[in-house]
Amino acid sequence: MISCSKKELTETQPKKGDVTESVYASGIVKAENQYIVFSTVNGVLQTINVEVGQTITEGQALFQIESDKANLNTENAQLAYQLSKQDNNYIRDKISEMETKVQAAKDKLALDLSIYNRNKNIKKYNIISEVDYERIELAYKNSKSNYEAAVKQLAQLKSQLQNDQTRNSINLKISQKTKADYTIKSAFYGELFDVLVKKGSMVTTQTPLAIIGKKNSYLLELEVDENDMVRVKLGQTMLVSMDSYKGKVFEATVDKIYPIMDERSRTFKIEAHFLNTPQQLYPNLTAEANIVIKVRKDVITIPKSYLIDGEYVLVNKDEKRKVKVGLSDYQNAEILSGLTVDETIYLPQ
Repeated sequence: MISCSKKELTETQPKKGDVTESVYASGIVKAENQYIVFSTVNGVLQTINVEVGQTITEGQALFQIESDKANLNTENAQLAYQLSKQDNNYIRDKISEMETKVQAAKDKLALDLSIYNRNKNIKKYNIISEVDYERIELAYKNSKSNYEAAVKQLAQLKSQLQNDQTRNSINLKISQKTKADYTIKSAFYGELFDVLVKKGSMVTTQTPLAIIGKKNSYLLELEVDENDMVRVKLGQTMLVSMDSYKGKVFEATVDKIYPIMDERSRTFKIEAHFLNTPQQLYPNLTAEANIVIKVRKDVITIPKSYLIDGEYVLVNKDEKRKVKVGLSDYQNAEILSGLTVDETIYLPQ
C-alpha cells in the first residue's frame, strides 16, 4: 500500500492500440554528393568565378589563385623542353652517324672473320707462316672489339636520347599540372550552395572554399548512439521531424550504414532517403528521427507516465500491482499481463 494525497488522482484505463519500438537519431539534411571544395596549393585568392545558387558543371573553374611563380616555372620548363629538342636533334645526328660506323664495323668484322677462317683451315698444311696467321687473327679480334664497342656506343646514344626526352617531357607536365592546380575546379555537376572565402584572402590547403551538392536531391545524414546501433538495419523505416516543418512527420528509409564509430561522439553515422520528400529543403537543416525497430498492433497499452519503476501500476487508488511490460515508445507501453482494458489505473503522485 502507498499513501496518496487527498486531492483527486488522475486516472485512465488501458486501451487497445499500436506500440512502436524505435531508436532515436539526429542529424542534418544534406544534398546528394555534397562536398566542401579545398585547394591543393597555397596562395592569394585572385578571382571568384561563380555565384551562390549557380548551377555548376563538372570541371568548371570556380576560383583562381595567384600563380605568377607557377607560370614562370612552366615557362622555364617549356624553354628547357624546347632546348632539349634541339639537343635531341644533335643526338639523332650522332645516332645516324654512329649507325653508319656500326655498319662499317660489322662489314669489316665479316671480312676479317672470313679471312681468319680461311687461313685457320690452311694453317695445318703449313702454307702460311705463324707470324702471318697471328696478324690475321689479331685483325679479326680487333674488328670484333671495334664492332662490339660501336654497338654499345650506339645503344648508349639511343638511351640518352630516350632518357632526355622522357625527363624533359615529365618536367614540363609536372609544371603544367602545378600551374593547373592554381585553378580550382568542380569535381561534380551540382549547385553552388555557398562561397566561404573572399577575393584577396590567403588560401591554404586547409581552407574550405565552397560547398557544392546535387541540385534538388537530398538525403539525411544522422547519428545513432552506440548503445542502439546493433538494432539498426538497412531498409528500416524512420519517422522524421524537422523544425522547418513543425507538426509534420515524414517517412524515410535507412539505405547506408557507416561501419565505424566516431570515438569522440560515440555514435555511428547512417544515411537515409525520404519516402515522401518535403516540398522545399535546404542543406544543413536539422532533423530528428525515430527508426522503427518493431511494431505491435492491437495490444493493451497504457501511458508510460502511469508506470512506477517500470513494472508497477497504481490500481484502486492506493494499490501497487506488478505488470509485465512489452514494447514501449516515447508515449505508451505495452502491457502483456497484469491488467485488462476494463480496469482503472491512477497516475502516481
